[in-house]
Amino acid sequence: MPGLHFVLFSLASFFLCFPAACGDYDRPAAVSGQFYPGEKAQLRETVDRLLSGAKKHELTGRVAAFLVPHAGYVYSGATAARTYKSMGTKWKTVVLLGPSHRKAVKVAAIWPRGSFQTPLGPVPVDESLASALMSGGLFEDSREAHATEHSLEVQLPFLQAVLKDFKIVPVVLNTEDPDLLRRMGEQLAQTLKGRRDTLLLLSSDLSHYPSSSTARAADRTFLRALERMDPDYLQLTEGMLLSRNEPELATLACGGSALLVGLRAARLLGADRVELLEYVNSGELPQGEPGRAVGYAAAALIASGRPAPARFDLGAAAKKNLLSQARRSIRESFEGGELKALPLSTDPSLNLPAAVFVTLKREGLLRGCIGMTEPRMPLQDAVRYFARAAAFEDRRFQPVAKDELEKVHLEISILTQPVRVKDHGAVVPGKHGVTARQGRNSGLFLPTVWEQLPTKEEFLTRLCAEKAGLPPDCWKDPSVILSVFESEIFAENGT
Repeated sequence: MPGLHFVLFSLASFFLCFPAACGDYDRPAAVSGQFYPGEKAQLRETVDRLLSGAKKHELTGRVAAFLVPHAGYVYSGATAARTYKSMGTKWKTVVLLGPSHRKAVKVAAIWPRGSFQTPLGPVPVDESLASALMSGGLFEDSREAHATEHSLEVQLPFLQAVLKDFKIVPVVLNTEDPDLLRRMGEQLAQTLKGRRDTLLLLSSDLSHYPSSSTARAADRTFLRALERMDPDYLQLTEGMLLSRNEPELATLACGGSALLVGLRAARLLGADRVELLEYVNSGELPQGEPGRAVGYAAAALIASGRPAPARFDLGAAAKKNLLSQARRSIRESFEGGELKALPLSTDPSLNLPAAVFVTLKREGLLRGCIGMTEPRMPLQDAVRYFARAAAFEDRRFQPVAKDELEKVHLEISILTQPVRVKDHGAVVPGKHGVTARQGRNSGLFLPTVWEQLPTKEEFLTRLCAEKAGLPPDCWKDPSVILSVFESEIFAENGT
């Protein structure tokens, strides 16, 4: 993922005889005594203590995957223990997905057989499942990537304490190729289909290394995006957060590639909801540095039958804040104020990418309306940008005058992701906004337009003719692409 740096071995490394390089498939512990205690009794006591102090979450639904951090136990052990305390004991195989911190790998690197060693004993590899994954060409035997990697090893003592008779499939990766990540997730899901005793364990820490306050705001935003269960939206959110160039914020997820593959696989296996079990960053811990933090989260990806909503579902305070920001943006333009991105909000919803329209009305009549149907800016910045655009750039109207502003009424619409429909029969009056597109011609009506055009025929006819520049009956043409969306609409004075 962006900001993750790989330490590649020098040529001299080839003369070192790692077990993987010498053909031995029993991998010794590489970070014992560093990330966790190296002596058996002390390690067992540490893991038992962390588990006994962790809250057990009663999860409703079938668990497809867990997110777990991978720092040293002194930092992330208590957070990781939340996952393991809530995991249950039925799992016979655990597929571990994590980042390759030190070696760049083109696809996904598997340790295909043998075992992983810890001071608590060996953990065998599920060779048949590893072989099945490697058959598709996206997962390959690359033991060198595992030789000194800690992201999976630190999970094993917890698994050994919680599960009894189990096997693992260790996988590390760091590719950023979106197509590869998509296909890996699909192949993983296909291979695991029907295996109810197999668990995906996704190893990733979160933000590196901003202040504790920045870490909390950025991580909470990232986790809120994760709740959408949409890998593309998660990537978009991460890119937007990193593009802000927050001081010392190098990455949002050092196991981002593993998280994206696992998220896609979990969703294809039926997961529809993320339940956050714990969040903390190292700057909030007594042993941490507030000025240089790493974020840690534990979460469950569950097939609940209650999909996460696609809407923002903002609270009253957030809506009031956005309306105030919209008006302030217009007012500041009269004073020559430059439009700048706002600082990260403590409300993660305001930092998320959003598709937004801002509508201006005067005495109940339209005075300007501009926005976008795709999420390309954080919500709070999009509102400020399109408030100005609606006031000064809607070519249907004269720009709003300074002495007119107090007479103008502001309305904000936050759109869900447009979904293409087969034909106009799927359009629900009063509920859906609609886009019509053919070639370079396109047009959009927000759901509020149903108030003036209550019949479907009139709504779609005028959408085609007045907004898309297409024949009035274009909505009947199979070559015209119709998409529907919903919107969360709120206005000043609660109207």
